[in-house]
Amino acid sequence: MNVFDELKRRGLIAQTTHEEEIRELLGHEKVTFYIGFDPTADSLHVGHYLQLVVMAHMQRAGHRPIAILGGGTGMVGDPTGKTDMRKMMTPETVAHNANCFKEQMARLVDFSDGKALMIDNGDWLLKLNYIEFLREVGIHFSVNKMLTYECFKTRLEKGLSFIEFNYMLMQSYDFLKLYRDYGCKLELGGDDQWANILGGIELVRRAEGEQVYGMTFTLLTNSNGVKMGKTVGGAVWLDPEKFSPYDFYQYWRNVEDADVVRFLKMLTFLDVDYIESEFGHCEGAELNRAKEVLAFEVTKQVHGEEEAVKAQNTARKVFAGTGVDENMPTVEVSFEEGISLLDLMASTGITPSKGEARRLVQQGGVSLGGEKVTDIAYQVTDADFGEGYLVLKKGKKAIYKVVKK
Repeated sequence: MNVFDELKRRGLIAQTTHEEEIRELLGHEKVTFYIGFDPTADSLHVGHYLQLVVMAHMQRAGHRPIAILGGGTGMVGDPTGKTDMRKMMTPETVAHNANCFKEQMARLVDFSDGKALMIDNGDWLLKLNYIEFLREVGIHFSVNKMLTYECFKTRLEKGLSFIEFNYMLMQSYDFLKLYRDYGCKLELGGDDQWANILGGIELVRRAEGEQVYGMTFTLLTNSNGVKMGKTVGGAVWLDPEKFSPYDFYQYWRNVEDADVVRFLKMLTFLDVDYIESEFGHCEGAELNRAKEVLAFEVTKQVHGEEEAVKAQNTARKVFAGTGVDENMPTVEVSFEEGISLLDLMASTGITPSKGEARRLVQQGGVSLGGEKVTDIAYQVTDADFGEGYLVLKKGKKAIYKVVKK
């Protein structure tokens, strides 16, 4: 099957610049394509995971990926989707974050023997002569047209800095550079990158007189259109030190019923026919098995099969009520005899605030040792810790082992 058809069947394609031409190209040539990753943090997150899945599908079909690490563009920051200017990063921070990305990407994409390339756009962007850049690149961009793009329009009310206004030119220059040096003909990105991708395509056309292409993939949202990848504690990171494999597994295990089959198609490499025949008609409790498969497969891709097995076994043991497990989420509390339950929950990060802890208790959403607590004045004592720990359940799906420091 043409990889274009496979991506479309999985619901991964959002927009294309030339659908029939791209499909024809991918069906008859070994295409070099690229996706950019600006190193704005020291870990990739689940939104990036979706991009890596697309990259892996393309590579398995015989095409060559280029992962561009934004050592240059990361020094400026993409204004897309932001109401305020991004915080400026030092070169040292950008370099550190880029190195963290490399290890995580290699879990899904094969970089051996030139099968994929990983390139830092700082190698050329940081060396550009400003006047030459303006004459070669800036001359091809209309300010009037740029201001019609949503990524700039949403910033005009609060103020758009000149440095951010240059971001589109820099990303577009990446495409021109990769076309010239590697014959790259296709840029991929999240649907929020549409304007930047169009800029690169137009620059190659004007500068080289050649047609290149762009394709965006669906942003990771739930069935209500809400962007995925955030929890009460922050982003769902791929780094196990920032977001544990167990929490990662539970994140996918707890997706809404309406999303599970769609996510199986988008985020795993299981055959689509198998997904549809096995889970397409599941309802109610039957969907729990589909959620387990989703959680296991995604955790395996990101953290390895051993960690996926551990996370699955821990989840089954904990939620079956058979006790605690060494891999379950564990928090420490500076214990004093008579600490309030609300203070314990807020101080350990189980809830973001004392007010949220109070609301959960009042609604019957908190249990200690299997017993529901409804008293907002409840004081936790040594007796609650039993053998040195207590098990706190928040809502229906979150269970913590709380130990004394």
